[in-house]
Amino acid sequence: MGKKPLVLIAAAALLGAFWWMSRRGPVVEVETRPVERGVVEEIVANTRAGTVKAKSRAKLSPQIGALVVALPHRKGETVAAGELLLKLDDKVQRAQLELATRELAAARSRAEEACAAAELAARELARGQALAQEGIISPQNLDLLASRREQSQAACVAARALVEQAQANLKLAQAQLALTELRAPFAGVLAEVATEVGEWITPAPPGVPIPPVLDLLDPSSLYVSAPVDELDVGRVRLGQAVRITVDPRPGVVFRGEVSKLAAYIQDLAEQNRTAEVEVSFAPGQDLSGVLPGASADVEILVSRKEGALRIPTSAVGEGGKVLVLEEGKLAARTIRPGIANWQFTEVLEGLALGEEVVVSRDRPEIAPGARARKKP
Repeated sequence: MGKKPLVLIAAAALLGAFWWMSRRGPVVEVETRPVERGVVEEIVANTRAGTVKAKSRAKLSPQIGALVVALPHRKGETVAAGELLLKLDDKVQRAQLELATRELAAARSRAEEACAAAELAARELARGQALAQEGIISPQNLDLLASRREQSQAACVAARALVEQAQANLKLAQAQLALTELRAPFAGVLAEVATEVGEWITPAPPGVPIPPVLDLLDPSSLYVSAPVDELDVGRVRLGQAVRITVDPRPGVVFRGEVSKLAAYIQDLAEQNRTAEVEVSFAPGQDLSGVLPGASADVEILVSRKEGALRIPTSAVGEGGKVLVLEEGKLAARTIRPGIANWQFTEVLEGLALGEEVVVSRDRPEIAPGARARKKP
């Protein structure tokens, strides 16, 4: 055999090797995770759309206009139920109370006098009736005694009515004096004090809202109000466990439970229909720094499975499609998923324990049939 056929054979072999290598393609590095067993939770999530609120919260203002003369507590202080929060000038109300007290005393004296006269007239009539039986007193004088008794009894009744009226006036004066003090309706913390000693407070006229001067809240009554998408409402039940995070306490996860679920869907926006859910904090947790008005993120635990066969949710494509790295190539599989959340998806069928699944398919070369190796 000559040299020329040998050269042709070698060239053909090189071309064949080049074609074979080009058919195999480059080796793609992929990020994988093994199929494992662990906990999988099904959750209904709400990201920073929740708001911390307080069930016991009162925005307080006096019912009358007057000058502020005392503010025993300042913003941020803790107060007990019934404790004085604000005192108004009460000179006029105390003068009215003094006047009402004296009028009541005078009314009682007049009533005692009138009723004593009535008792005397009754005794005189009794004596006159005895004398009339003996013929000592005339019928005309007896009628006069009877008339005097009736008049004195009427005067006694009228005097007692004036006493009751004076007592009512005294209660009114006491109530008006009480309006000069603003006391805590429950134990809590002063979240806001919007006035100072020496300022004049004017109550809100009908139909014209005026901001309150005090804001009192009970930190132990905190809860989270959060909208849940209408598609998830059917999976939410009272008493379900909840994980809560709030912006003022980053990195801290609070425990809670669903305490209330709205009976209707809000349709404030056509593409944003939600139902309001209330979540209460579990007792015994340190809620310092958790303030009403803060943004909150809630995760409602719908179901939980221990020891489930699971893979990262990022590995699951549309229709349950996944890519598996086996013998240096990527192979397509279809799984039957179980419960899932943003982190893990339960695998009911389609994968075996320990198989490596691709968790990121952000490049076109990551496709079934491609040569691949696991990223170090």
